[in-house]
Amino acid sequence: MVITDFINTNPILSLAIISLGVTFISTILHKWLTNQEHMKSLKQRQKEIQKELKNCKDECKLKELNAEVLQITSVMFKASFRPMFVTLIPFLILFAWLRGIYGGEEPLLRYWIWYYLGFSIVASTILRKILNVA
Repeated sequence: MVITDFINTNPILSLAIISLGVTFISTILHKWLTNQEHMKSLKQRQKEIQKELKNCKDECKLKELNAEVLQITSVMFKASFRPMFVTLIPFLILFAWLRGIYGGEEPLLRYWIWYYLGFSIVASTILRKILNVA
């Protein structure tokens, strides 16, 4: 099979390509399944609160700001649950396949998951900037 031949001859490059593809799909789904304007406004408010927290000396105000940060974090988590739910099963199947290919009886890459995570983090950072995802 052409794909497995490519993977066997170029394990790191193939893992980078797979990671980029999976991250791209995940980022697009996140963008489509969340209200980007709402997420951006929540992130902006979080930044404002962080600035206020740095300069705040009043104990009551600190508690109030921390409570607001917790509430915003909760809203953001709930908003990101839908894309995570949609991608969970396909990605679990993909990871089982990847484990079989890269970490099988004769492993191509002993620590393939770390390569995948590294490529994924870099790709996610770049794709979120390019696609303007909150």
